[in-house]
This record gives sequence, structure tokens and C-alpha cells, in this order.
Amino acid sequence: MNLALLFDEDFVATDRAVLRGRRLAHLQSVIKVVAGDTVPVGRADGQLGTGEVIRLTDNEAELRVTLGQAPPAPLPLTLILAMPRPKMFRRILQTCAALGVKDLWLINSYKVEKSFWQTPWLSDEQLRENLTLGLEQAKDTLMPQVHIRKLFKPFVEDELPALLADKRALVAHPGTSTPCPVHLNQPTVLCIGPEGGFTAYEVGKLEEAGCQSVHLGPRILRVETAVPVLVSRLFDACL
Repeated sequence: MNLALLFDEDFVATDRAVLRGRRLAHLQSVIKVVAGDTVPVGRADGQLGTGEVIRLTDNEAELRVTLGQAPPAPLPLTLILAMPRPKMFRRILQTCAALGVKDLWLINSYKVEKSFWQTPWLSDEQLRENLTLGLEQAKDTLMPQVHIRKLFKPFVEDELPALLADKRALVAHPGTSTPCPVHLNQPTVLCIGPEGGFTAYEVGKLEEAGCQSVHLGPRILRVETAVPVLVSRLFDACL
């Protein structure tokens, strides 16, 4: 935790916040703070700053909060991701948040098992918790937005064209002839399929909507590896 992310419910006054649970445990066991210490903080969807520990007990830490620094600029990226396996989904959420992805769409695909959509990691509470962990890692405060679409064809036909307007649109597809571009730094939509990739039909529908198929070379990567590799390749901000 390189930053304690504070939410509205943490504040007991304009410049006072109280931490409990995971964040308190980190301050006590990892940072080993004592009263008078200062730690990096940020307000969710707000500014960065510092928090002075003015009261510390076994159950809570009260901070005097001073904010005034802007968070890192978000990536100009809309990431469309076929729903990953639950065992890697949590890590992918944290990675996306740490990289600066602010617009994440989870979609269905033929190779996405129906059981994936039943994972508890999709609950609002777990989504916020794992996105928070990614933001704290990167010292960011801007909470990503997660959109869930469980039907592939209606999403691609009815919503995707509007998402692609005025953006570079790419779909990662091993075996295509076009290498993934680098250093775009422009509004971009990136589609990444499930383990095993999108089907030919799905790639065709994405291309009909305006996406260009690109590859990363001859190696086939797991989704949790492909996400940071592709994002880092596309944007200087991650290099």
C-alpha cells in the first residue's frame, strides 16, 4: 500500500479521516506508524496529499488530512475484456487500476464459461476493493468504471460502434498479420479475448464494428500477462 485511499465514509470532519480494517493493519504491521508520523493519502476521485497520524489505537487510526496534489493522468484507453477466469480476475482488476485504465468493459465470449459470471469477485464490494488495491499500489485516486455485458452480439452491434467513435480501435488476435502499434497516446479501444482467444466469428464481428486485428508476435500469452504487455506497448505512460 503506497497510498491510503480514503473514501467519503472515512471522513469524520473536513480534514479528519479514520482508518480501520485492512488499511489500519497495514499502517500498524508494515509501515509501523506511531502518533505524529505522516503517510501518503488520497481521496477517492480527488486529490493526493498526506495524513498525519494524530490518534492511534488497536482498532483505528485518525489522520489529519492535507490534500492538494493532482493524481496521475488517466490513460486514454477503453479496455474491453472477455470475462477472465475467476482465479486471475482479481489480479487483472488490480493491474488495470494500477496501469491507469479508467474504462473497463467485461464482455461474454464463446470460450467464457458460464460459471465465470457467478464469481463473487464481480460484486460491487469486491470490485471496489480490488480496484482500490491497484490504485493504492500506483498512488492514484481516480476509480475505474467497470461495465458488465453478458451478451456478446448485442454489445458489439448496439454499443460498441458508439464506443469506437473518434478512437483507434484494436483487437488482440494471435495469427493476424498486423503487429500491435506502439506509443499511440491517443484515445484507443483495446479488445482482449479469453484464454484461447476470440472465435473467428467474434473477431469478424469486432472488425465489422471498426476494430483492427493486431498481434504481439508468435508467443501466446495468458490474459493476465497480455493486459499489461499490450497496455505498456500502446502508451508511453506505462513504460
